[in-house]
Amino acid sequence: MRASRRLLGAAAAVAVLTTAACGSDSSESTDTADAPTTGAPADTGGETTDTEAPTDTEAPADTEAPAETEAPVDTEPPFEPPARGDADLVIWADDTRAPVLTPIAEAFSADEGVDVAVLEVPFDEIRDNLSVQGPAGEGPDIIVGAHDWLGELVSNGVVLPVDLGPDADLYADVAVNAFSYEGQQYGLPYAIENIALLRNTDLVPEAPATFEELETAALALQADGTVSVPLAIQQDPGDPYHNYPLFSGSGGYVFGINEDGSYNPADVGIDSDGGLAAAANFAAWSESGLINKDVSYDVMIDSFSTGDAPFAITGPWAVAQAFADAEGLNFAVEPIPPIDGGTPQVFVGVQGFMISSFTEAEDLAKTFLLDYLNSEELQLDLYEAGGRPPAMTSAFDQVASDPVIAGFGLSGQQGIPQPAIPEMSAVWDNWTDAYSLIFTGTDPTEAFTGAATAINEAIAAS
Repeated sequence: MRASRRLLGAAAAVAVLTTAACGSDSSESTDTADAPTTGAPADTGGETTDTEAPTDTEAPADTEAPAETEAPVDTEPPFEPPARGDADLVIWADDTRAPVLTPIAEAFSADEGVDVAVLEVPFDEIRDNLSVQGPAGEGPDIIVGAHDWLGELVSNGVVLPVDLGPDADLYADVAVNAFSYEGQQYGLPYAIENIALLRNTDLVPEAPATFEELETAALALQADGTVSVPLAIQQDPGDPYHNYPLFSGSGGYVFGINEDGSYNPADVGIDSDGGLAAAANFAAWSESGLINKDVSYDVMIDSFSTGDAPFAITGPWAVAQAFADAEGLNFAVEPIPPIDGGTPQVFVGVQGFMISSFTEAEDLAKTFLLDYLNSEELQLDLYEAGGRPPAMTSAFDQVASDPVIAGFGLSGQQGIPQPAIPEMSAVWDNWTDAYSLIFTGTDPTEAFTGAATAINEAIAAS
């Protein structure tokens, strides 16, 4: 497949759909096509960067601090959401979704004889400000958010359950399941995304049947000097989100899954038999050179877009940002092939609409959500505006003829929702450190066992 501008409209942030296995500060992925960062979920829609926080530094011993200091002149005040005023119903949405929702709100206002306001709030400000502004009576009635916020929002009593009834069947299973928490539904899904394997079809014309075949082909191309990066998968220093399909395909899991499909934080699988087998695989891949700890998001983008890497594991944000228009780049998007016979599962992120528990217009909010936002037309309009494929299956089917969308969709079909439980916050940093240790020579069993211990201790202390 030749990437083109035509694909960009279809694939700006494409992802998964149809049925998927179920059981989530990210790929956090963004509406500005940034890559998710480790330590946060893949599908938040907020802005992210590929930089690390600066380390603490000290002034040289022979220097003195100035006698007087001034506050930085560039300091920005904390974000303050717009006041809701006298509106009967308020929706918070970012600058991508607000223009799409405004005419829907106007139609609802005219039909119901109420004042409806769509207020623009940056995506990465919605969650925290809901918890602050809601109790003060200045918050929204409905928000656009990511499913992996649920652990925090539900635990803090900030959002209300939403009964989709038979309309749940209109949506991909993975989308409905992602917005389910402790047996209840908390959102109307509208979009899905995940990562997949990108293959340079000029360098590797046929899709490898197994990950072992992928490794052999990639290392052979490196050995003959054709490429310098065998597999462009960001680490710098380790990335549990992008590594998850390789980890799960090797037999690992992050949390066990209960009979009702929910995650069990008492069952941490990092040091399970499969988890330790995965750790050993990552050590072997690092030693062979297939995975390089120094590959950052920017290196991944540069190496794959210039033909210096035959494979990349990334998401639709990279297609939109760099690959769709890369000159001379021909590539396919497809699921990551089996590893030692195991199926690689990607983390799936889902976005949707949630109702604030602080609303004084609950019935009105539910009517707007279920009767006006629950439509194929809106799903397609939001897809056109933001690039994320629709969660409603009939809407997805209308855009799935694009090979990029189809490839990410196939990858997502074997994925699981990224854990939304609060305990996931104990995982990211400890797991990142474990990967970093493996890539710098620490015994893989020791690295993952230590991470699991730290994660369990952090969960117990929370």
